[in-house]
Amino acid sequence: MVIAIDGPAGAGKSTVARGLADALGITYLDSGAMYRCVALAVKRAQADPDDPNQAMGVASDIDVAFDGGRVLLDSDDVSDQIRSPEISALASRVSVHPGVREAMVMRQREMISRGPYVAEGRDIGTVVSPESPLKVFLVADEGERARRRAAESGQPVDEVLDELADRDRRDIEREHGALQAAGDSVQVDTTAVSPDQVVERIAEIARERGLV
Repeated sequence: MVIAIDGPAGAGKSTVARGLADALGITYLDSGAMYRCVALAVKRAQADPDDPNQAMGVASDIDVAFDGGRVLLDSDDVSDQIRSPEISALASRVSVHPGVREAMVMRQREMISRGPYVAEGRDIGTVVSPESPLKVFLVADEGERARRRAAESGQPVDEVLDELADRDRRDIEREHGALQAAGDSVQVDTTAVSPDQVVERIAEIARERGLV
């Protein structure tokens, strides 16, 4: 069983999914971190992130694991390295390749099959686990999304706004795993509410549906 938390960059997916997993006592699966790991591995291998065959070859060979709050790439703790602006940008580029997405989706499904998860990403409820009993699609005002990402990266807000616009375009237009809300998803606007309030709302829905 998986509770799917989808939405665009900066909508609060990671914060909400992590908080929800803690609140419900189940495992958190950060699918975005998996693509960031691919990006970091591509950089380390000096492969071309825009070459689908090179990117797929790297994605197929790496091992990604979660250990508490740590993200492990081939047993190396890369939790901080994968959050840099450079790796974020690379992750958006490598994730458009069908072979990369197929490799990561397969691994995500393997994880989900082993127990209950709160999983966040851009296609959890539409591609990875369309049978999820609770799908949530987070949205937020573009300016608020940019402010959140700027606070994380230290970049100017205007610069992040441009990057988000470009990233949204790629995410929406990509052929495989495009960003979109599942037809049966619950949409939650996080612009003017705290993460704790969002977590409590989703947790309440999960309880109402008998998922926990």
